[in-house]
Formats: sequence, C-alpha cells, structure tokens
Amino acid sequence: MMNYALFTGCQIPENAPQYETAARRVLGALEVGVRDLPFNCCGYPMRDMYFESFMLASAKNMALAESKGLNILTLCKCCLGTLKRAQTFLNRHGNLRTLVNDILGREGLIYSGSCQVEHLQSVLYHQLGVEMISDRVVRPFSGLKVAAMYGCHALRPSRVTGFDNPYDPHIIDDLLRAIGVESVPWEGRLKCCGAPLRHKNPALSLTTIQERIDECDQAGAQVLGVDCPHTLEQIKWALDNLGAEGLGSIRGVALYPQMLGLALGLEPRELGLDENRPRSGCVANFLQQGGSPAEATNPSFKYRAALPLEHDLHME
Repeated sequence: MMNYALFTGCQIPENAPQYETAARRVLGALEVGVRDLPFNCCGYPMRDMYFESFMLASAKNMALAESKGLNILTLCKCCLGTLKRAQTFLNRHGNLRTLVNDILGREGLIYSGSCQVEHLQSVLYHQLGVEMISDRVVRPFSGLKVAAMYGCHALRPSRVTGFDNPYDPHIIDDLLRAIGVESVPWEGRLKCCGAPLRHKNPALSLTTIQERIDECDQAGAQVLGVDCPHTLEQIKWALDNLGAEGLGSIRGVALYPQMLGLALGLEPRELGLDENRPRSGCVANFLQQGGSPAEATNPSFKYRAALPLEHDLHME
C-alpha cells in the first residue's frame, strides 16, 4: 500500500470540507494510505510580503513529512504550487536552506529535500494509472458532460509544479474519461476563476467567474468540474450574487474525487455532494451499472501515456 502525508491546507477544512471527505473515501477505496501530521499553513499568504516566513512555513511542512518518511499529497492546488515553489528555492539556494534549518532545528526538524509533493490527481494518474482506476469502476457514468477547470497554481510555472503541460494539459480529461465522463473542450479550461481579485476588485472578480460560467454553458456541459477550493468558493459566491439564473443551463459543480467515488460504488452522502453549491445531486443520475467507462464516452478513446516531465515542461 502507498502511504502519504495528507495536506489539506487552510481553505479546505474551512470552506470545502466535502473535498477532504471525498478524497479520504476515494483514497481508502483505492488502498492508498494517508496519515495526518500537525501541518501549518503552506505559507502562500506570506509569499509576497514576508519571504523568509513563507519559506519557513513551507519547509516545516516538508520537514515534518520527511521525519516520518512520507511524501505529501495535497488537495489544494494553491498549496501544491506554494510547497513546490518553496522546495525549488530551498534546493537551489544553500544559504536559504541553512537559514531555514537553523530555525527548524529548534523543533528537532530538518529539511533535506527528500520529500516529494504531489497533488491528488497526480497520484491518481501517475501512481495508480487511468487503466487501474477504470478497472475498479463498478458504476461508470454515461452521458455526463463536464467542463474541467485545471487551476492556475497547478499548471504554472510548469518547471516548478510539474503537474502537466501548461498549454495542452490532459491529466484531468483522462481521469474523467476513465470513469465514463465526457470532458468537453471549452474556452475556460486554463483560465483564472477570478478568486484572487474578490477582495480587491469584486466587480472584476464577479465578471471573471461569470465569463467562466458562460463558457461552460456555451460548451454544452451539464457540470463544472473543479479541484481548487478557491474556485469552489468563487462559484458559491457567484451563485449568491448572480442567482440561479446566472448559471445558465449548468446543473451543478462537482469535485473529481466526488465523481470518482460515485463510479467506485460509494454513495453521494459519503462524498459530501449535498454540500456543493450549486447542488450536485444530478451527477448521480448519469450513473449506469456495469460496462466499460471508456466505451461509455468514446469507443475509440485511447488513454494517453504519461509524458516524461522534460517533454511536458519545456515551456514555462
């Protein structure tokens, strides 16, 4: 069994607990072990104001995981980008690592650089594989069209995050197809949801998320697929401000582990679907019993092999 230290970050426990609930249930069903460590904030809020504090916060998290011989599995893509950025700085600058370790040493910790940081979707795709996931599906989806948002912090800068090709990503699309979901092409898949602007320029932030919702609607998707707690909160905020009519024909928003859990045979209440806003109960209506997930979406579909990072990461 693979084992990871689960890093939930600050946003998910506070604003998207269903993300953690679904992830734990799915990982358990796929026999991936997770341990809870006394992690602190990833450091993102301090990154551009107090650089050394940001580095120390990130380094402590990785040092904690190293002390248990574990790699980190993150759910939040902002946390992924933050931890990977700190890791890059620490591995490149020995004087910075010395400064950080001098402080960590007071708590009996040391950062060596041995800890790997991976997002949930990276673990599912690279460590388990889409074919293995497809083989474990007992209730593939049929007829469900999802517009997937990849998330800014996971894709860029690609040389740091190593998540996917920032200009032509495919991991999420392949994971969706593995459970029978049709991942529709749409204009907003690589764009920002507007969450960073919400407290500085709420009007522009609302316009930005409205554009994503309109693009999703125009693509014919029934559900917007997100895996960033900031985007999930942004859509909830848009619903409060725009009302249901502002969502067009979109029938719900769903996290990938929620959809995966349903396909693995778990029940909606186990995955926190009723906690999403807008509600996502409609997703379960597209489940079928038995059959091949790949055939349900496209009979000619072939899974794309994982590309080596040097191929995917040749551009920032």
